[in-house]
Amino acid sequence: MTVYDELVARGLIAQVTDEEEIKELVNNGKATFYIGFDPTADSLHVGHFMALCLMKRLQMAGNKPIALIGGGTAMIGDPSGRSDMRQMMTVETIQHNCECFKQQMSKFIDFSEGKALMVNNADWLLKLNYVELLRDVGSHFSVNRMLAAECYKQRMEKGLSFLEFNYMIMQSYDFLALYENYGCNMQFGGDDQWSNMLGGTELIRRKLGKDAYAMTITLLLNSEGKKMGKTQSGAVWLDPNKTSPFDFYQYWRNVSDADVLKCLRMLTFLPIEQIDEMDKWEGSQLNTAKEILAFELTKLVHGEEEANKAQEGARALFTSGNAANMPTANLTDADFTDGTIDILSILVKSGLVPSRSEGRRAVEQGGVSVDGEKVEDFKTVYAKTDFPQDGMIVKRGKKNFKKIMVD
Repeated sequence: MTVYDELVARGLIAQVTDEEEIKELVNNGKATFYIGFDPTADSLHVGHFMALCLMKRLQMAGNKPIALIGGGTAMIGDPSGRSDMRQMMTVETIQHNCECFKQQMSKFIDFSEGKALMVNNADWLLKLNYVELLRDVGSHFSVNRMLAAECYKQRMEKGLSFLEFNYMIMQSYDFLALYENYGCNMQFGGDDQWSNMLGGTELIRRKLGKDAYAMTITLLLNSEGKKMGKTQSGAVWLDPNKTSPFDFYQYWRNVSDADVLKCLRMLTFLPIEQIDEMDKWEGSQLNTAKEILAFELTKLVHGEEEANKAQEGARALFTSGNAANMPTANLTDADFTDGTIDILSILVKSGLVPSRSEGRRAVEQGGVSVDGEKVEDFKTVYAKTDFPQDGMIVKRGKKNFKKIMVD
């Protein structure tokens, strides 16, 4: 199976331009490709997983990845696939987030000896002369075609600012700059970016001639992949200080039966033949598949030692209630009032629920237990002396646990 055929078999390819040329480049390790990342937080989350795994997979086949950090485009936001604009950030915040991204990406991508690059589009976008941009780039874009793009259609009813209207031009210019400065001949992106990506391909060919070698590929279900990064209690981050390895493992352990094989194909590096064999699995075997998925992805992000700890902790907890390797939340004296704390405060401070109101609903629906005993009343309070020295196990739902310690 060729590299490109495997990408298709894993469900990673949705649309392409110039498929035969793309196959030639990818299969022979001749592609220099980029994927863009918006520095909207100081950590990547699981919604970025598909892109990171794709970059690693193609680099292993000899191709050269470019991770493009949107430090310039983040200065104006991004309307793509959204009904509202993103919040604009300060230069200092954007730079901090970019530095955090590179540290995390290095676990997936080998940046040594020029094998991969990380670049920031602020390096060229912030230096652009407006009149030159209009003359050299704006003349290659049709306003009618831009307005037909889905990302702009969604904004037209509420009003489309001129700032937002320029986003496609800026992203297209990114591809031109990468092509001219780094020999980048291919771009990958989500299905919500298709119009912007085509704009970049067309800009290169119109400005530099038909022989210019620029191609686009979109990732199947990439917009769904972004949704993977959200749970009831917030985002699932790659930073262990934001999402512990145990919680990260549990997130993937809890994927639906319908999604587990899809995630195994798209996100792990297990042989496709091994995953295809799992298509025959049913019932309890699907739980085994979920354990495999959770272990492989936790190992990829946090290392094999942490993956083993997370798996052992999860198995022990489900079989015997053993809290070894569970994520821990610590309470201090300030969290107690007159030496007591109520269950809703424990749920919020532990991160098991985002608010007291959601905690109350969880208790009223019978979904909260403390050391194996169901909590019947949301007004239940605990004294400091109620907390065992080795911690109190608080459970929300069937699969969310925290060991609560008192400092």
